[in-house]
Amino acid sequence: MNEETLEQQLYDEESQTFRNQLATVTDEGKRKWIYPKKPSGRFHSARIFVSAILLLILIIIPFIKVNGYPFMLFDFLNRKFILFGILFGPHDFHLFVIAMIATVVFVILFTAIFGRIFCGWACPQTIFMEMVFRKIEYWLEGDAKDQRKLKAAPWTGSKILKKIMKHIIFFAIAFFISNIFLSYIIGMDELINIITDPPSEHLEGLFAITAFSGVFYFVFSYFREQVCTIVCPYGRLQGVLLDRDSVVIAYDNVRGEPRKRFRKDEGWENRGDCIECYQCVEVCPTGIDIRNGIQLECVNCTACIDACDDIMDKIKKPRGLIRYASVNSIEKNTKWKFTPRAIGYSSLLTVLLTVLVFLLANRTDFSVTVLRTPGLLFQEQPNNMVSNIYDLNIVNKTFDEIPISLKLENIEGELKLVGKDIVMEPQGNIDTKFLLLLPKENLKKMNTPVEIGIYDGTNLIKRVKTSFLAPLKKNEESS
Repeated sequence: MNEETLEQQLYDEESQTFRNQLATVTDEGKRKWIYPKKPSGRFHSARIFVSAILLLILIIIPFIKVNGYPFMLFDFLNRKFILFGILFGPHDFHLFVIAMIATVVFVILFTAIFGRIFCGWACPQTIFMEMVFRKIEYWLEGDAKDQRKLKAAPWTGSKILKKIMKHIIFFAIAFFISNIFLSYIIGMDELINIITDPPSEHLEGLFAITAFSGVFYFVFSYFREQVCTIVCPYGRLQGVLLDRDSVVIAYDNVRGEPRKRFRKDEGWENRGDCIECYQCVEVCPTGIDIRNGIQLECVNCTACIDACDDIMDKIKKPRGLIRYASVNSIEKNTKWKFTPRAIGYSSLLTVLLTVLVFLLANRTDFSVTVLRTPGLLFQEQPNNMVSNIYDLNIVNKTFDEIPISLKLENIEGELKLVGKDIVMEPQGNIDTKFLLLLPKENLKKMNTPVEIGIYDGTNLIKRVKTSFLAPLKKNEESS
């Protein structure tokens, strides 16, 4: 092995060492605190706009009601969910399963095509961290250099005041966020009761709010980017979800290499457009160097794109050294294409969504089942009557309390409920029995078809077809 080959091998090994450790952890295993430079640029402005809209939607939705009920509610404890004003319960579990499978397929498809764009533009963790808490930190403590100086400075009155103010504001925002998220679980009305009533009347709710606030405060004041790099599994899934045609935030190594620091008196011969300014590293909220390629820590926040574009403008070079692109589009100069894998995911997602839409479109407010009680035949009754016993199951999927009545639709007879009258509670499930009595002279064969109407007052809920078992007539027995 000659000297040039050995040198190249050592360089290749050294250039890949970043994959063996996290950017936020030192060689000794200690936390390396990240001080990202304050970002600015066209992408950052667009992200501010998108984040403001998403935050506004998040805050407003708990206050919206449809017919007196929340527009969105996720009551996991009572297994009660309201989506877009429609109530869902345990009886809709099959819809939940299909929706979850469709969501997973959508995430796979979206990531296979567009990478982690969700993380940078719509993930609550990123939005709150970069657009709320980090902005407050810049306002109180200054940019990255000022924050480093403040940390190294002795504990003077000014430093103590800034730190106390920051953490008070952080906890106040965390408390507000916890209340908003809790309103999605218990409803805004219940949350207002917890806030306005004496604490002794809602100890569980008070504990929940305090716990939520503590978790949010810890995450955004200390844990920060570790949520994305250590806790969230999405980054690790990139390895199997991305391919060389996936659109990610990428460094154009074809155009940028070989790197060399910029000097005004030097030309651009035998060098790339990257001038080793490290601005892409300085602004990265997870502390990585995007020039090393796709990494699990990258949340596609676009800060490196804006920083690099600013430098390119200053040195009179075209923008886009770091940009949204696929590996193949950079290395092979190919256009983006819809890969067979993306086509397969899209087909599967289309099927799942079609099934889900069909089931939702045909979903009714009530589920009714009528079955003749198994193991029982007919019963001879006085006044030349014959009876059958039936099992009745009704599920009320609405918000309202519903009185239920039964009526024979196609034949003369009598219906008798076993027990008291049926009054369905909201989201209630009733299992009861009823007796159907028919005159013997009206029974012409062993199995007589009957129709039973299930009514909500005067409104027909469902018409159920079943059969009535009757004794054979004497002439039929002899034949």
